[in-house]
Amino acid sequence: MPATTPPVFLVEALPDADGLVLDGEEARHAATVRRMRAGERLVVSDGRGSAAECVITQVRPGRDPVLELTVARRWTEEAPALRVVVAQALAKGDRGELAVELATEAGADEIVPWRAERSVVRWEEGPRGAKALARWQSTVRAAAKQARRAWVPPVREPVTTKQLADLATRAACALVLEGSAGSRLTDLRLPASGDLLLVVGPEGGITDGELSALSDAGATGVRLGTTVLRTSTAAAVALGALGALTSRWT
Repeated sequence: MPATTPPVFLVEALPDADGLVLDGEEARHAATVRRMRAGERLVVSDGRGSAAECVITQVRPGRDPVLELTVARRWTEEAPALRVVVAQALAKGDRGELAVELATEAGADEIVPWRAERSVVRWEEGPRGAKALARWQSTVRAAAKQARRAWVPPVREPVTTKQLADLATRAACALVLEGSAGSRLTDLRLPASGDLLLVVGPEGGITDGELSALSDAGATGVRLGTTVLRTSTAAAVALGALGALTSRWT
């Protein structure tokens, strides 16, 4: 979507009718936080490519406000031919959430949390792990809205290195960001379609055993430049480069 589009609000499904109602948390955000009023425009999306630009015809205030909307136009954005799946190693503090926020704004199509050996944070099975995953999903949802995206990247269940290697085997291309790699991203011939798996390690780096397992699965180690990036920024920088090096930005 162009940067000048109105704010985006997410719904489960877009009805076929010319009028629709926005309620729940999205309506509270529109009416209470953004203070939107009748006559203003917004975009409603299902997060799966379908979107509609709407005009607010009425705001029903209250503890649970409701916005009545009239659809001005509809469109569907196709998923990119080359999908970038970011495997992000778990990171301490808020760096993991920052990583997926920036990756989403930069265009990631899917997020896979990775339980790397040197990840300080451990998402164990049970309520604590589910809560951590929900935070990533909420962060991605907010970032997709901020970036005016019609597609909200799914955040999958966390994977082990063995499971990540399986993903690399099935991908059209798998790249491991590694500062000591001999190949540069700009040296590679990238596929035009399919899934490109982009692996980002933790703050302590990727172990030799992990690199070996991913290499055996067909992944290629690449570096972005001469500097070392934090785990929270590496995916976003790589996505920018991939946008320029492939048809994703065209």
